[in-house]
Amino acid sequence: MRDLVLRFVLFFLLAALIFGSTPAFAQNSSSPAGSAPPPASSAPPPSASAASPPSISAEVASAEAAIAISDWKTAEAKLDPWLAAHPADPRALFDAGYVADAQDRLDDAAALYRRAIAADPNSFEAHISLGLLLARQDKLADARPELVTATTLDPGLADPTLKARAWRALARIDRDSNPAAASNDLLEALKLSPETPADTLLAAELAEKTGQFEAAAAAYRRVLAKEPNSTPASAGLAHLLILRKDYPEAETLLRAALAKDPDDPTLTAQLATVLAEQDKAEALPLLQKLHDAHPDDPTITRMLAVVLADAGDFAGSDKLYLHLLAATPNDPDLLVAHGQNFIHQAQLAQAYAVFEKATQIDPANVDAWSGLAFTASRTGHPDVTLHALTMRSRYLPEIPSTLFLWATAYDSLHQKAQAAAYYHRFLDAAGGKFPNQEWQARQRLQILEK
Repeated sequence: MRDLVLRFVLFFLLAALIFGSTPAFAQNSSSPAGSAPPPASSAPPPSASAASPPSISAEVASAEAAIAISDWKTAEAKLDPWLAAHPADPRALFDAGYVADAQDRLDDAAALYRRAIAADPNSFEAHISLGLLLARQDKLADARPELVTATTLDPGLADPTLKARAWRALARIDRDSNPAAASNDLLEALKLSPETPADTLLAAELAEKTGQFEAAAAAYRRVLAKEPNSTPASAGLAHLLILRKDYPEAETLLRAALAKDPDDPTLTAQLATVLAEQDKAEALPLLQKLHDAHPDDPTITRMLAVVLADAGDFAGSDKLYLHLLAATPNDPDLLVAHGQNFIHQAQLAQAYAVFEKATQIDPANVDAWSGLAFTASRTGHPDVTLHALTMRSRYLPEIPSTLFLWATAYDSLHQKAQAAAYYHRFLDAAGGKFPNQEWQARQRLQILEK
């Protein structure tokens, strides 16, 4: 009877720990061993899966009593000699794995959980604990089969809703690679335990990934109705509003959220984006402040570089792009932005070299081909202009500016028929929107068609 009481005490302790609000594989296990609670990924010890617990040795029972009060050293002192004499005891192996897990000895814990599974393949606790531990280590491919197995096993005397934790962990593992499967995982979890705000946030993220923007927005709003201070829900809803170009509503939402969480970098970056899209001058100082606080964040640095260029500070923008390129010199998008800043500073030869490099790195980068066509035209490389325009035309239709480049390149190469044809196409497409180029095209046609 004493053993059974100890087991139930342990079950309740572990069940309470397992239902923390933090995601299964984002726990903080940094507290010193001996004082920290067991990790939230742990599950009740092995015999909970049995209809009635088998008799256990006094050593294992004593170890479990020590586990119940987080006395890891005493538990180890009882388990180590027992396992030395009984190396295939699944219950003792799981208990030992649990103790190692609680002390952040994750490799030891994983090895012990695996030994417990080898000794008892139907151990719900060992499978779920190993799966959640591996997920916390970001070993998702290894974690998934353990969690799937856990969802198929009988938890026995353990709280049946512990299985919901396995389903929730699967949903987080599947959310990027298979959002539809992740949605099903989450639904299975909700059959076993009530929906939490974290569930609703995940449902919103999955709805967005599958193109269900209305459902995603509704889910974020449900979270905010219950938890008005939820930064993740505010950021998620703001992201959707930005995608829809509903900048005024996004701005209102973000200002309210930042009033409650003024130092959040995601909300600040989103507000800066919204302000920049509305051409509001406040965007620049906001981004500069954000960049000062996070000087090594490449996303924030890119955003500031873009806003500086939009504000006409091409030299300041390019300084940031050069900093980014020092870390990733072969990023074609950074090279294109760098080349565009060169153009605005009338450094066409430098821009030409940068665009040429970008096209070599990414032959499908349309902006790189467009930049190369323009700078080649301005630096006396009409043959390169024609090649760049040919490559660009594989991905995008012609526009008046590219038609004009075709015409002037052929004109420079004295290919009169082709030049005249493109000048005519340019004039047909221009519609009076390019007066200087249209005047030049007509003058050249008078000469070419004499």
